[in-house]
Amino acid sequence: MPREPAAGGGRRRRPRWDAEANRERLLAAAVTVMLREGRHVPLRTIAEEAGVGIATFYRKYADRDALMQALEHRAYDLLVGVLEEIAARPRSGREAIGEYLTRCLAMADQLVLPLHGAPPLVTDEAVNARRTIYRHLDAFLARGRSDGSVRGAANATDVIVFTSLLTQPLAHGPDWPLAARRQLALFLNALAAEGPTALPGPAIEHADIEAAFARHGLTSK
Repeated sequence: MPREPAAGGGRRRRPRWDAEANRERLLAAAVTVMLREGRHVPLRTIAEEAGVGIATFYRKYADRDALMQALEHRAYDLLVGVLEEIAARPRSGREAIGEYLTRCLAMADQLVLPLHGAPPLVTDEAVNARRTIYRHLDAFLARGRSDGSVRGAANATDVIVFTSLLTQPLAHGPDWPLAARRQLALFLNALAAEGPTALPGPAIEHADIEAAFARHGLTSK
């Protein structure tokens, strides 16, 4: 049966939010299934978890690589959203870093990222997202040095590396949630102090990360 023409003469289209909801359902299902069964789980299992047929899945994502790239972009969107929310609130620099780490820990299973083993994307979109993340974290540290809450020599890369470690549970460690909160507190304490141990240098910067990703990166979307 033909679709009813739209008022403007074209065919009716399903609302954009509907397609976005379907996309999010597939990606959320992928995260859930991969956590349960590993990253090499059959794609059909992911489709079943999302409540769609495998043909629908393949219309969205041609293969596993395309799915992983979509999950990486999704993780960047989550992180940028968190950072923008924190930036809009009155917080000391150290408090802003602490809130970011705490929220990353809470959504650790959603963060499919290169430092967690995902193939590094070097598309313009991915590079710009990482640049935005770096810029926010750098601004929090600068705010902390201005308000006196940050005295340590850490930079945004140090925060990013620590976040990647914090959000990967130890396979056989005892009480990981408690251990992770303790490590988070120790990191924040270190930001507030200048020593006594000096950080080895030179510091690793954003450009160093991008150069490392570029050596192994993917440019396809």
